[in-house]
Amino acid sequence: MVWTIFAIIIGLCFLVLLFFNRTRRHNEPPLDKGLMPWMGHALEFGKDSAKFLARMKEKHGDIFTVRVAGIYITVLLDPHSFDTVLDDAVSFEVGQSRVQLLARTFGLQLNGIQENDERRWMQQHFHAKSLTQLCTKMKSHMNNLLLNDFNYSKGWRQDGLFNLCYSLLFRTGYLTLFENEGNASAVYKEFRKFDNRLTKLARKSLKRDEKKLFTSAREKLWELLSPAFLDLESNSWQQEYITFLQNEGVDGEMQKRALLLQLWTTQCNAGPATFWLLGFLLTHPEAMGAVQSELRGLTPQDVQSHPTPVFDSVLSETLRLTAAVMINRDVVQNKSVHTSDGREYLLRKGDKIIIFPFLSPQTNPDIYPEPQMFKYDRFLNADMTEKTTFLKDQRKLKHYTMPWGAGGKMCVGKEFAIFTIKQFVFLVLTHLDVELCETGARLPPVDPSRYGFGMLHPRGDLRVRYKLKAT
Repeated sequence: MVWTIFAIIIGLCFLVLLFFNRTRRHNEPPLDKGLMPWMGHALEFGKDSAKFLARMKEKHGDIFTVRVAGIYITVLLDPHSFDTVLDDAVSFEVGQSRVQLLARTFGLQLNGIQENDERRWMQQHFHAKSLTQLCTKMKSHMNNLLLNDFNYSKGWRQDGLFNLCYSLLFRTGYLTLFENEGNASAVYKEFRKFDNRLTKLARKSLKRDEKKLFTSAREKLWELLSPAFLDLESNSWQQEYITFLQNEGVDGEMQKRALLLQLWTTQCNAGPATFWLLGFLLTHPEAMGAVQSELRGLTPQDVQSHPTPVFDSVLSETLRLTAAVMINRDVVQNKSVHTSDGREYLLRKGDKIIIFPFLSPQTNPDIYPEPQMFKYDRFLNADMTEKTTFLKDQRKLKHYTMPWGAGGKMCVGKEFAIFTIKQFVFLVLTHLDVELCETGARLPPVDPSRYGFGMLHPRGDLRVRYKLKAT
């Protein structure tokens, strides 16, 4: 009996070695499997993907393949080669990865809905006349939440800058799109519990007790976003989205879950982005002075139509340093990729490929000198026009920063997001006196668990005090 069990174990080990002991083929990228069988680099990748991928880049260059929990992932960090992947929907598909991620994090299964159909619906509601209407609503809610709160007290207040930005912008966005003032605070409370744990759940590293809190918050949000709690006016954004889902055959339960996905997609980045932007200004007095000088005398309408090159450069520099989206594709057929050094690499069918713009181009020292340093005028030419020429290997880059991911200029919500960020920062700088509670305080470090999921979050907060300006 003992020998039989021993033989079975030996046989299983042989099968593991046979199927998982991959070797590098001719013309394939450098292969780094890690020391742990099957697991490979899963622990290091999950703990701090940016740090891990930076180490792999230093070791292997701009393209390499790593093993992560039995999956082989090719990482492409040469911006000159990005379009080879982004423009080829035949060889590289979003595929089942997105479907599995939505099911795991949002409990969502939208069977039958074509991604292009949903994208077209979103474009209709975040562009042209619809965008103008949303921006008008957003500005009204933002003014009410930010300024009316001082009706009863005009003295100094203290708060964490991240908490201040996230809470105000989340409630503003929620009122704009979901139009239910009665439960905005309750939704925000549960949303933060949900959002704080989402990235670890997505990477399957969330502990059991934390998973219970995540599941509880998600279920409460489903309930709060159900039609019974929403003001379903015929012309509201959420009602039209529900109508779209109904027409696509999505049942009531999945409609609530789809609304949570949209809530997270539209609200998870603006608050963190404004935190970093204001935080950089507060900790860099020269940048603050330059922005305030440019905004002096402008109205909220002017800030959207009047040229603000310094403000725009500060926004671009903020996003360069803190937007860390990870672009994932499934390799569905063997495909060759040429890098800027003239080499050709074969990508293997069945693998995955990742583009991580945060590491390159955004923090690549060959493109940006002192890449970890905030320089408010980095995206300004000497004549105060926008700088768009950045080089790698003496060639001009098309993709020199990619805070909006693969969508770039075609990102559906980009214009609305930029409007929201600029409008909020303008209101804060022109209507409030804001200063650090502690002279010389620095921004907190980033939370490494957020790499790959849009805007980074801080690990900690920056204490500020603020009050209405005297005039």
